[in-house]
Amino acid sequence: MIKHRQFRLFPLALAMLCAPGALWAQENSPDPVNLPTVVDHKKAELLIMDQSVPDYPPIAKINYIQGQVRVKLTVNGKGKVSSAHVLNGDALLAESALKSTLRWIYHPLATPKGPSGFVTIVKVKFFLKYQGTALTPEQAERDFQRQVKPPQIVRRTESDHGDDVVHMRLLVNDQGEVVDVDTTSTDAGRDDAREALRGWTFRPAHWGSLPIASYLEVDVPVSARPVTREAANSATP
Repeated sequence: MIKHRQFRLFPLALAMLCAPGALWAQENSPDPVNLPTVVDHKKAELLIMDQSVPDYPPIAKINYIQGQVRVKLTVNGKGKVSSAHVLNGDALLAESALKSTLRWIYHPLATPKGPSGFVTIVKVKFFLKYQGTALTPEQAERDFQRQVKPPQIVRRTESDHGDDVVHMRLLVNDQGEVVDVDTTSTDAGRDDAREALRGWTFRPAHWGSLPIASYLEVDVPVSARPVTREAANSATP
């Protein structure tokens, strides 16, 4: 099993119980013709050389936020993580897990053709132990979110327009930077939407006066592809 990070908070210390960027830094998509091998967590564990320990966000600690973050990693032929994408997990914990896993180093996958990159999914666990609290992780997160002012779009590209929209979930860090993108769109418009986001500016979410990482749902306008327009026109009576 992938080496999970488990954290327990004691009165004055955080104890580790398990041993071992920006959006554009995570866009290094593999060549679709030469997709890397998908490696299961057991095999990937044997290839680990170095795992940096994720920081437990202080705001997450004092709000009793804990849980698991699943991250999809793409490792290149030199054993370095070339991209990381959050599959699920609380935003505060997800940003920390993302920063950490991007620094992990693996042995390249041995193949008959030589060292090769691979894709794997890791689970990073954050756990707290408090005296005298009966809050479940779900209750703690709901209570916290009620106090959060969500991130906002400050500026979009002046030329931002399009015939279609691509729905995306962004992970915006406490600096207002988009550090991860999730979308169910599989068409070419997804790439156009990512490109359009380069011209957008965001204000981070806030907990009181403190900026924090948070998710933001957006619809990004994109121009319809020529073949799409032709199909639409041919269908018009």
